[in-house]
Order: sequence, then C-alpha cells, then structure tokens
Amino acid sequence: MLQLNELLDIFNEGKTLVMDEEAADACNYYSREAQKITCEINYTYHDFDEIRDLFSKLIGCKVSDDFRVFPPFFTDFGKNIHLGKNVFINAGCKFQDQGGIYIGDNVLIGHNVVLATLNHDENPAKRGNLKPSSIKIGNDVWIGSNATVLAGVTIGDGAIVAAGAVVTRDVAENTIVGGVPAKYIRDVKMD
Repeated sequence: MLQLNELLDIFNEGKTLVMDEEAADACNYYSREAQKITCEINYTYHDFDEIRDLFSKLIGCKVSDDFRVFPPFFTDFGKNIHLGKNVFINAGCKFQDQGGIYIGDNVLIGHNVVLATLNHDENPAKRGNLKPSSIKIGNDVWIGSNATVLAGVTIGDGAIVAAGAVVTRDVAENTIVGGVPAKYIRDVKMD
C-alpha cells in the first residue's frame, strides 16, 4: 500500500494516480480514516474546542484557535486541507481535497459548498485514474452557499463567489463572480 507521504507527493505534484490495487488500497484506507473522524464530528455534539481538536486530527496539523466549522462536514481524504487563521466553514460542506485545498485568512465558506480537486480521464479505459489539481482560496474570500469550486481554480484575495455558482476558472482579486459557469459580475465595493 502507498504510504501517506507517497500519496501526497503524487497529488501535490499534479501527477495522475493510476488506480491499481496498491493505489486503491491506499485511497480506501485514508478515506475510511477520514470517515471515522468526520462521523465523530458530525454525529456527536462537541463544543468548538473539541471540534478544533478533531479537525486538527483530520487534517494532520493544528488548526488556529479562531477556526470554526458547523457540522456536518464531509471529506473523503482530509490530509491535504491547509487552513489560514479565522476560517469559518458553514454546515454541509464537502471537500474533496486529494489535490490540495489551500484556504487563506478570514475566509467565509457558506452552507453546502463543494471544493473538488480531482478530475478523471475522458477515455473510459482510464477513467478510474485520479487527476489532481489544487484549489487555492486567498485571504478575505467569501464563498456563498451551494457554490462549487472545481480543480485547479485560484480565488484571489477579497473575492466573492455568489451562491450557487460553479467556478471553473480563476477569480481575480476583489471581484464578484456568479452563475454556471461563474462569470465576472463586478468589482467588490470598497467603501
């Protein structure tokens, strides 16, 4: 079975993970580990300190004392989530983080947001292989409820993603995007 550091090297270098038996065993192992921790987060009441401790265990490093997540929260890996300070994740979010999710400081993530860092090959014979690409969310970003951010997207500092948007391309700093696929709406008002 692939070790965690080997798996992370493949994912973080953006290499395709060929889903052979060894890779499948590793992915299944870390998925079950994430499920155990998220079940504890989601189905037992915890105060914020307890949730922070569980989330730290999930991602493999300590989260800041101002981090908050409202359960339920779902991930199928957990080991490639990187959080800045003062991050808030609302209920029902789903993070597919194998390719890496990097969240800056003072970020607000609304209900039911999906962050998906994996793609698959178009060729049916290779479709089971995983093609990772990271999502990078800058500082002071607000992602509205039910938005989806796809693999390889960078969201610039101060940007807003409207509720229900599907973000397929990078978002410039201090802009608002919305729609399916998300398009530029206007600049953020700086009063």
